[in-house]
Amino acid sequence: MSESVKAKKKSPSAESNNAAEGKLQQAKSEAAVPVLGLKGMLRWAWTQLTSMRTALFLLLLLAVGAVPGSLFPQRAANPVTVTEWIKNNPASGPFLDALQMFDVYSSAWFSAIYILLFISLIGCVTPRAIAHYKAMKSQPPRTPKRLSRLPEYGTLALPADAGIPASKAINDAAGLLKKRGYRVEVRDVDGALPSLGAERGFLKEVGNLVFHTSLIGVLVSVAIGGLFGYSGQRILVEGETFVNTLVGYDQFTPGTNFQSSSLQPYSVRLDKFQATFDRESPKKTGQPIDYTAEVTTKENPGAPEQKEVLKVNDPISLGGTSLYLTGNGYAPVVTVRDGAGNVAFQGPVTAKVQGANYYSSVVIKVPDGKPDQLGFNGFFLPTAFESEQGISFSADPALANPQLNLDSYYGDLGLDAGTPQNVFELDVSNLNQLNGRKLEAGGIVLGLGQTATLPEGKGSITFDSVKKYIGVDIHHNPGQLYALIFGLLAVAGLMVSLYVNRRRVWVRTGTHEDGRTMVEYGLLARGEDHRLAGEAAALREILTREWNLPEPPSSPEPPASPTVSSSTSKDQ
Repeated sequence: MSESVKAKKKSPSAESNNAAEGKLQQAKSEAAVPVLGLKGMLRWAWTQLTSMRTALFLLLLLAVGAVPGSLFPQRAANPVTVTEWIKNNPASGPFLDALQMFDVYSSAWFSAIYILLFISLIGCVTPRAIAHYKAMKSQPPRTPKRLSRLPEYGTLALPADAGIPASKAINDAAGLLKKRGYRVEVRDVDGALPSLGAERGFLKEVGNLVFHTSLIGVLVSVAIGGLFGYSGQRILVEGETFVNTLVGYDQFTPGTNFQSSSLQPYSVRLDKFQATFDRESPKKTGQPIDYTAEVTTKENPGAPEQKEVLKVNDPISLGGTSLYLTGNGYAPVVTVRDGAGNVAFQGPVTAKVQGANYYSSVVIKVPDGKPDQLGFNGFFLPTAFESEQGISFSADPALANPQLNLDSYYGDLGLDAGTPQNVFELDVSNLNQLNGRKLEAGGIVLGLGQTATLPEGKGSITFDSVKKYIGVDIHHNPGQLYALIFGLLAVAGLMVSLYVNRRRVWVRTGTHEDGRTMVEYGLLARGEDHRLAGEAAALREILTREWNLPEPPSSPEPPASPTVSSSTSKDQ
């Protein structure tokens, strides 16, 4: 009987608990989950994109994305090499080409990273600039109620007979802080507890903003250079003239949006090239000391000629481009006659420097030879000597005993097919050899002014003279100057942000029971500032000197409680 009574007594509470749980479950089932929506999703995406973490990640991703550009040949720089690479790698070549690994810097994925980084930096800098502008226009924060809690805190006591009331003391402190570059606001100057708030170091955030803004400027400048710039190379033999047109370049790399109409038709003629070699040091004899190219330039066809000197690391500027001296060598002048006795080729041939003392390889292609095309390859020695083993070598880079050593061929050079060829290489797969060391006719060895007759009545070759040539790199980058300016601004902004500290100072004055004027001050840094203690010591020193106070005690006095009311209208 008692158990049933107990059960009946418990049943109301159990029923109420079950009812409460049921209502809770019903409320949970009826609770509406908020929907983000398109606008919310876009806002969230914009917040993520414009965060500094995302900007740093994109900057790292951009650096990683540029790595394939140095690992694989780029089509813009050398399309022939790219074609050969894909041909020699039939499995991976087409796949990498589909991923735009041979066009990295103009690829869709690299451009996407670049644009996203640009947008992210703008989204980071703009709100910070607006917030910093508002902070510069606002007043310093209100005076804390307990200055003793600040990292740097101190007190001073002005004697009653000094005649310096609390209002004058706070104005004196305000004047001294203004001289130290603080922005000061005096509060309650006529009240019971006058105080002031001071702040300086806004240049720290300005430097930070300048740094990030300059990064944006660098990105824009680099983009302008990549879009509208161009570069090229040209070999100039003494007496030759280069005109700034597309056909005048040996190799040309245009920007993405390059237009041939932007080329200014200036001209450069190489009058003389002089290489100076060391002749005084026994261990360094023959090493180059200086290269000097004397050139004649014209800004346009109707402009007067200008004599200029082109040297290594000392370029000349023409038509918005910079011309750099990057190489030099010898160009033997030869005359080749074909089997009919006609001159099939005559002129300088660029010898590519391959080793010490200007040991150079030579390739001569004569597509106009009759009845057969002719080809020659071998080497040129500016100062030829022969070893005991009968091997010819160059003993000095100067032109003392020039000599040509050649093998000759006849047949199809492959030039008529229209396939680009390297001028410094001779494809002998479709040629028949006429001269060579291993052949009965032997190789061709020519001194200056000598002529060699080719076997089988194929013609002859004459070594007429030797000229010098230079290699010139030509660069036009319309964003180069702006990139330099923004780069310098970025460094300056970074230095300012590192060495300028954001600081706040509060000073409060009041009158003690015995008539002394009590001054307490506190300093706080925005961020880490290891020089804050020095600033506090300097502030104490100038206040002490201003009020002719004796040397401060070794330990500061505890905050004094003025006899007047402690209510502060603007303090907290």
